[in-house]
Amino acid sequence: MKFVIVTGLSGSGKSETMRALEDMGFYCVDNLPPALITKFAELCYQPNSSIDKVALGIDIRGRKFFETLHESLSYLEKLNYNYEIVYLDCADDVLLKRYKMTRRNHPLARNMQISEGITMERSIMEPLKEMSSCIIDTTNMKPKDLKEEISKIYSVGEENPNLTISVVSFGFKHGILVDADLVFDVRFLPNPYYIEDLRPKTGDDQDVRDYVMDSKISNEFSEKLLDMIHFLVPQYIEEGKHHLVIGIGCTGGRHRSVTITNLIYDDLSKLGYRVVKKHRDSMLR
Repeated sequence: MKFVIVTGLSGSGKSETMRALEDMGFYCVDNLPPALITKFAELCYQPNSSIDKVALGIDIRGRKFFETLHESLSYLEKLNYNYEIVYLDCADDVLLKRYKMTRRNHPLARNMQISEGITMERSIMEPLKEMSSCIIDTTNMKPKDLKEEISKIYSVGEENPNLTISVVSFGFKHGILVDADLVFDVRFLPNPYYIEDLRPKTGDDQDVRDYVMDSKISNEFSEKLLDMIHFLVPQYIEEGKHHLVIGIGCTGGRHRSVTITNLIYDDLSKLGYRVVKKHRDSMLR
């Protein structure tokens, strides 16, 4: 039984996530009161149940709701019912823009500004975020991007079906990767930016990759980095982690970080892990 609870900040993409899971064959129930989770789980886990994939959409409208949710989750654990929490996060300024575009008010901001409602909800939701097995930052995602991310995480058939590894390159000058579990700074590696012929290219180009890797420090670093990742991934699988995000950052996110991200992706793919890669800033200047 795959029992997924989808929650997060209002406006961060919960509805899109639920639609994506429904398209993947999940039995989806949105806005289920937390007090009913245990009863619903008992029905799903009955031996004669035909349901094998469930997604529950949960909104927290106040601190009392969170207390009830915590009690329900504790009860599921006592019954040895496995579940996982997908938490959708997003930057405050982007959430504010989304609310203004849709002309909807924040559910907690009936007598206050939308920004105050967002701040209040973030405070209420923080303990649940810490409990989550998968955190997805939708700040820079369009609905299509979010659907693809969900599809990658919950696709089946790979050798390690319980863990999806996302390797993401980024540029520090464009902001850190806020949802990363591991972040590696590769700004000490040889920089193709200062080579005129290589500057307009990216780490996807072979000559850029050759330049970055044509040094003793680059090869030594990549060897040590891969060794550490090889050690860590089985530990995360043993822990029950479902989504591991590895961030690789350089200054602009076009050359060095892309090169190392591709290297990690190729290596983990050969080992049979379910791994996806994304170059967040490679097209930015």
